[in-house]
Amino acid sequence: MAFAQQLRVPGPTPLPERVVRAASRPMINHRGPEFAALLRDVEEGLRWALRTENDVLIFPCSGTGGLEAAVVNLLSPGEQALFCSMGSFGDRWADIGTAYGADVLRLKVEAGEPIDPEDVDRILAEHPGVTTVFVTHNETSTGVTNDLAALAAVVKGRGKLLAVDSVSGAGCIPLETDGWHIDALITGSQKGWMAPPGVTMLAVSADGFARAEKTTTPRWYLDFAREQKFQNKSQTYSTPAVSVLYAMQEGLAIMREESMDGVWARHARVGEMVRAGVDALGLKFLAAEGYRSNTVTAMHSPVDGPDALKDLLAALRTRHGLVLAGGQGDLAGKIFRIGHLGMIDEGDVYSILATLEQGLQESGMRSRVGLAVPAAQAVVRSVQVSEQPAGVG
Repeated sequence: MAFAQQLRVPGPTPLPERVVRAASRPMINHRGPEFAALLRDVEEGLRWALRTENDVLIFPCSGTGGLEAAVVNLLSPGEQALFCSMGSFGDRWADIGTAYGADVLRLKVEAGEPIDPEDVDRILAEHPGVTTVFVTHNETSTGVTNDLAALAAVVKGRGKLLAVDSVSGAGCIPLETDGWHIDALITGSQKGWMAPPGVTMLAVSADGFARAEKTTTPRWYLDFAREQKFQNKSQTYSTPAVSVLYAMQEGLAIMREESMDGVWARHARVGEMVRAGVDALGLKFLAAEGYRSNTVTAMHSPVDGPDALKDLLAALRTRHGLVLAGGQGDLAGKIFRIGHLGMIDEGDVYSILATLEQGLQESGMRSRVGLAVPAAQAVVRSVQVSEQPAGVG
């Protein structure tokens, strides 16, 4: 029996019908006035959503391309930099730095733990030669959200450049690019922006561009200055992903209708609902309490052995159409993850939790059903009560 898939991995995320229709529009001349208008609208929308007045560079590649762009533009070979890692994508960023010959210092924490601002401050005090700090906002592989405001205060207080990977955070959870003085903010089209994969976006500060003028790392496709020159003319240097930009334009329009504060509040509410349901099922979170992400929830496997978890995820996909993500790297076969970012509301959460609960029961991992959805509903009721005007209820 075939099921319509409910895609709930941390990316790519489901696309609203409006976005699908927008992405199917005919091609246009990427050196013509129609594309210029499209690019300007997307740039303006991204600056609005990211809370920045900085230029936002747009490259046709994945979020990893954005991570590489930050390295090759902000660091020279032999230059000392601190890479803060709490999972696979933090490790990847540090590996990119090493590949380009940077003197990489690694601050690595256990999976599920956040980066401690005091540790960053200590390392910067011990290594005054560090010029730039690279940190993940929301670690997709572990479901941990850092206290980015506190980390930024430490880094900028030490007079360092700050590069932030917010691929799975931006557009979903609170982010103040200018308010926190972020020099390079990286995100990707396939996450909270409700668009297909294929575009990475970087908000770059004046200090970031100034550093890029001085660095000596070889680069071409991902060069900040070249891309900025073309975008100042409402073009891109290389052939753009036109269909993805159509989709992003529509996704940004949807976000404007909701308001950025509304988007953040919805993700906070959905994240709390997912966690309440998961807790009711007796599953154990990977992320430390207080740092659990509102875009992705990572849980320990309910059964020993990687094959059993693989079978559970396969059964959810083939029997019920629910597609969840496994673990990455050392966490493969040990955890699984629910993506709840972009196009998602309360009804989607109820469906995810009910299906997960049914799959656990069918697999013999749980004996009861009917626990998860009521737990999530209680969250909604509590939010509704808290939002009532004084004297109501």
